[in-house]
Amino acid sequence: MYVPPGWPAEVRPPGSPDWKVSAVSWLLDAVPPDYRAYGVLRRHPLALARMARQQVAASIQAAREGYRGAAVDLKEHLPPHAIEAVLDAYRQEGPRLVRLAESVALVERALRGEHFLPRL
Repeated sequence: MYVPPGWPAEVRPPGSPDWKVSAVSWLLDAVPPDYRAYGVLRRHPLALARMARQQVAASIQAAREGYRGAAVDLKEHLPPHAIEAVLDAYRQEGPRLVRLAESVALVERALRGEHFLPRL
């Protein structure tokens, strides 16, 4: 079964046995642990995917804002090398979050019934 680039390795291809179970497990790892307390999200993976999409988007926004303000906010409290290390962490986390958002979007599209076809 074809899955597009960016499909999470932990999620089985759509239509395969237990693919939705693997999607739920992966999506729950992408959101705060408290989301596990809501049975409705396990019963309705599309709702979980929607919430995960919003949560990851908020994390991306927070990382961007954090990066923009880190040097100013921390300059009186951390040495320059530590500030640069914090900025490096943001530089790594930002792209990771963007990739995660793309993967969540793919899983959500599959949960909505979209079929992926290879491009020639």
